[in-house]
This record gives sequence, C-alpha cells and structure tokens, in this order.
Amino acid sequence: MASADSKTKAKTNEKTLVIVESPAKAKSIGKFLGSRYKVVASVGHVRDLPKSTLGIDVDHGYEPKYITIKGKGPLIKDLKKEAKTARRVMLATDPDREGEAISWHLAHILGIDESDVCRIEFHEITKDAIKNAAKNPRTINMNLVDAQQARRVLDRLVGYQISPLLWRKIRWGLSAGRVQSAALKIICDKERVIQAFVPEEYWPIIAVFHGDSKVRSFEAKLAEMDGKKITVRSEEEANGILEELKKGGYRVSAIDNKKTARKPLPPFTTSTLQQEASSKLGFLTRRTMFTAQQLYEGIDIKGEGTVGLVSYIRTDSVRVSEEARAMARDFIIGEYGPEYYASNYYKNRKKDVQDAHEAIRPTSVARTPESIKDSLTRDQFNLYRLIWCRFVASQMEAALYDVQNVAIQNGRYTFRASGSRVLFDGFRKVYEMKEDGEVRLPSLEQGQDLKEKSVKTEQRFTQPPARFTEASLIKQLEEQDIGRPSTYAPIVSTLLDRKYVRREKKSLIPTELGFTVTELMETYFRNIVDAGFTAQMEDKLDSIETDGNDWRKIIDDFYGPFQEELQEADRSIEKIEVKDEPTGELCEVCGKPMVLKHGRFGDFIACSGYPECKNTKPIVKKIGVACPECGKDIVERKSRKGRTFYGCSGYPECKFVSWDKPVDRKCPKCGSIMVEKNWKSAKYACSNRECGYREKE
Repeated sequence: MASADSKTKAKTNEKTLVIVESPAKAKSIGKFLGSRYKVVASVGHVRDLPKSTLGIDVDHGYEPKYITIKGKGPLIKDLKKEAKTARRVMLATDPDREGEAISWHLAHILGIDESDVCRIEFHEITKDAIKNAAKNPRTINMNLVDAQQARRVLDRLVGYQISPLLWRKIRWGLSAGRVQSAALKIICDKERVIQAFVPEEYWPIIAVFHGDSKVRSFEAKLAEMDGKKITVRSEEEANGILEELKKGGYRVSAIDNKKTARKPLPPFTTSTLQQEASSKLGFLTRRTMFTAQQLYEGIDIKGEGTVGLVSYIRTDSVRVSEEARAMARDFIIGEYGPEYYASNYYKNRKKDVQDAHEAIRPTSVARTPESIKDSLTRDQFNLYRLIWCRFVASQMEAALYDVQNVAIQNGRYTFRASGSRVLFDGFRKVYEMKEDGEVRLPSLEQGQDLKEKSVKTEQRFTQPPARFTEASLIKQLEEQDIGRPSTYAPIVSTLLDRKYVRREKKSLIPTELGFTVTELMETYFRNIVDAGFTAQMEDKLDSIETDGNDWRKIIDDFYGPFQEELQEADRSIEKIEVKDEPTGELCEVCGKPMVLKHGRFGDFIACSGYPECKNTKPIVKKIGVACPECGKDIVERKSRKGRTFYGCSGYPECKFVSWDKPVDRKCPKCGSIMVEKNWKSAKYACSNRECGYREKE
C-alpha cells in the first residue's frame, strides 16, 4: 500500500487545474498555458438561489440559501474529480463582482479555503496577460463577493415579493425589480411629457444667397429683429416681414473667424459601446454584448490560432494602461506620422468602483480590422472595427477647424450663417463623427453686398421630445447612476418581454400595461421607482466593495420600510383590469374585434366576445416575402423545441419550409429564392443547395 508521502508526491506531478466560465475561453486560455495546465469551464454559475422559493432567511441575517443549479450535477462531479487529482486549482472567472462570486461558489463546492491563494485575474485573453496572471494568484476578494451577494439578495427580496402582488392584482406573469421598475418609470415619464406636449406654430425665414466659384450658394436664417431674437409665430407675420425685406438689400454686417479644436472621445466603456453600436451599426444591446463577448473570449485568426481580440467588455472606466498607450503611440506614428499622435489621458467622470478594468480596447492595435476581416463574421468585423477605431482615435491629435460666423443685415432684420472647414483632420483620420461634416461658405468681406436667390418661409410646429431608444435609455440610466454595465441589456429585454414597452422602429413606447404597473409602483413603492433612491442604493452597494461595509446592515435598513409598504399595498390595491390591445381584425365566428391576449404559455389572439365566443388563433409574424411555390405569405414559426423556422402561411396545402430566413430576392444563377446566412464567407445564399450561389453583401 502506498504511503501518504508517495500519494502527495504523485499528486504534485499532476497538472494545475484552471477553471474559467465558458468553453470558448477555456479553449483560448488552454493554448497559452501549455501542457502543465488543464483548463475547464464551469459554464457560468454553479450555485444560485432556488427559483421556486424566496431563498433568503430574512430572520437570520438575510442568509442566502444557495442550491446547486439544476443540470449542473454531472459537471460539478467532473470538477471535483479533476480537482482531487490536480496539483493545484486556480479559479480564473471574469474580473468583476459576478466572476468573483462564481469563484467563491466554486471554492465552496471544491473544498478550497477562502484564504488560499487560488484566484487569478486577467483583463484580456492574450498570452502575456494569461501567463502573468498565472504567476500572480491572489485570495478571493470577499468585498467583491459580498457586493455581488448584496445585489442578488436585494433584487430577490424586491422581485420575489412585489411580482406575486402584481400577479394577484393585475395578471399572471408580471414582474417588478429594483432597477427594472426605475427604468420603466423613466420611459413612462417621458411618454407623459410627450402626451402633454402642445405644439406651437412657427415660421422660419430662410434667405438663399449667390455664392462664388467655390460655393454656388449658401443659406442664412433670420435670427434677430432690432437686435433682439425673433420667433415668427404666424403666416401673417411672416408675410409682413417678407414684404419689408423686399424693400431693402442684404449686406454682410459682421464676420467672426476663429479656429477651434475638437478632441477625440475616450475609448469605449460598456455603456458608450452599446450606444455607439446602436447609432452607427443599428445593433440592439443584446446583439452588441453577444458579439463583444465573442471578441473577448477569442476568435480563431488565420496564422495565429484562437486569441482574444478585445479587453474585458464590462467596464465603467475610460482608463488605458501605459502598455496599451505605448502600443497605440508606435502604431499611430508609424502609420500616420508623429503629427497625428497625442499623449491623451482620460479621467472617469465619477467615482468608479470597477476602475481595476481598463476601457474596452483592442488587445493588439497592430491587428487591424482589415487584416483579420476574413476570420470574422460580419457582426464581429463591424464591432471590432468600431472598438479599434475608437481606441486608436482616442490617442490621436484633435481635429482643427476654421469656423466662420456671418451676420447679414437687411434693414432692422439680421440673418446669420455659419460655416466651417477642416484645417487638420487629426483623429478623424480613423474615426468620423456624424456632426463633423463641413458647411462651406463663400469668401466674404464685411460690408459686402449680397444678392439673394430666394427668400422662403414655411409653416412648422415645435416637436415633442424624442422617445427613448435603447441607446438613449442606457445613456439616461448611466447619467442617473441606475444599474451597472452588466444590467443594461437585461433591463431592456425584460421590459420588452413583460410587454411593459414595445419597440416601434427604434423607439421604446410604454404600453397601457406598463403605465398601469408604473402607476401602482409610484403609489405604493415610491422608493423602488425613484431614480434618486435607486442611485443612492447603488452607491451603498458599491461601498461594500470599496469600503468593506456590512452588506447585511444595508439590506436590513432597506427591508424594514419595504415590508411595511408591501403589506399596505396588499391591503389597499383592488383588482386592476388592463384593456386588451385590439389587433384591427374581426372575429370570423361572431364578427367582434379580435384582441391580443397574454397567457401563461405566451401571447395569442382571441375574440373580445369571450366567454360567449371562444375563438382563438396563434400570432402569425409575416416577414414580407412571398412563398416561391404558391405566392402566399411566408411566416415565422416555432418548432416544438422552440427553434425558429419559416413556412408558407398556406400550410398544409403548401409545404414550403426553410430553417433560414428567406429574402425578397431570387438567385441570379438558378432563380430559386435567396435566404439569409451568417457565414464568414457570405451574408446571402441560394436556397437550392445544388446551385451553391452566395453573396457577401
């Protein structure tokens, strides 16, 4: 029988076990660490609060009752087996609160002491970063763990106690949340302003003048009368001014020339990446984060193998490491010249608890978007190019402009025009901004007479404020300190899934149900939906991480008043009926309007005459493409396992079906219908496999 010493010796000859969160990351990291390490994935969390009960012992310090996540039993068994024979175990989950909590749960399951030096942390998946992390392990940061636990417990106490109240008082399937409800109120408040908005009539007066050989014509807008700002409110007033203008002439009364500099924006944070990807690429938040996660975890690059292309994607910070700045400096000077490089530093606008992270940046500036385009999908390439260009631009010189403001006098009326031209493009060499376009004016001199081509006016009305888009909502949440980068995408998804808001084009519009829930929350849970209170709570939760404050006391201070509000709401709220949304169709059985219904198993269409008429039918989503076999509409359907496919609305008479989404175009080679693809080599392909025709764009 082998001695204890020989067993210990045998174990020290085994590999070091490294546990990460995702299989993709395991593949990337395993390549860098080599044969002395074995890298496996936990596939996210392994323990969590139970779904069926509150899972919080309110009477004993708000102790969470963690259980093994359903389906993770075999994986945990394998992890324990690997850990038992490993020389040592290193926990390499994400470098944030959530990642720290996963490491803590893994340590508990594997019997690793919290004081053991078992945690490694890295902010990009590159060879140097991984090897340095492996050489510098640390203990699990319990402040980070407690900060995550506090958020989890607080969100559970709010969500699991208000949501059942909404089920009883309104209808089944609704939910409320600490951040979700505050975000919904912001959307509803904006809609109330829009609904209360009263448009005002106005008549802008625009003069168009002849230019010179470089500028054919230019416009100037009436701005002042007798030296004071003027707004023309009626057609009668506008026509009167036009008659006066005909009696006089136009002369340049003042020219103001100045040079201005526009500095580059800082590299991306999670929030600004989501906003810019929405604005420039048309990406929804979920799509942005899904693609960014792929870029972070690693892409198989031709000639390099699998490598992480960007730094960690969940960050509030605009800080950039000295190594990354040096990398950018060498690239900019070598590629564009020394005049384009600027030693730019960026400071965070507010106290940043996640400042251990850098801003989102490429792991290698030398890995230009075009050089790796063939290894990326369309979404990956577009997002990587956005991140790469924003980071490189952030380290470049300001763009310089020559700006000219001109005043043009006609009697007592003053018109104004502005123009600009670029003197030095600076950071614009790699990163264009929408508002950076030039408006050229002709060469003008003070006292110069001008000849107008036309003077025009038209009736206009003031417009209400714009509704929130995903991008502008995220910006608002960030400005009001509501939520954190990792929560923005789930917030929007939850509001849409619960039917509290609907998306119309890009705008987020609250539904009647959204208003009803918000009004109930405003009446009985004012603190939950108050942006100021929510921001204060975020600061308190952050203090657990930064200052080591007692998370249980913070929860206790909140829970007492909250319990009283909950009891009062349950006593006071009567059953609320929410009107069903009409579909515009009439029931083919009885002729009454059909309405949209929300059931436990999803949405459906039903007759408003229920219970007298029980006619129902599923919701059919047309995609705007005609069936190639019979000409009827192709509709989106779901398989029994929930997978989306596309079929003819004439089924069962017509059997046309496709897993790929058809597009309204025929193959130029064989005439079959084209379908969407997400291949690296093509965006569209012929549905006829024997044809093989493909298109990149």
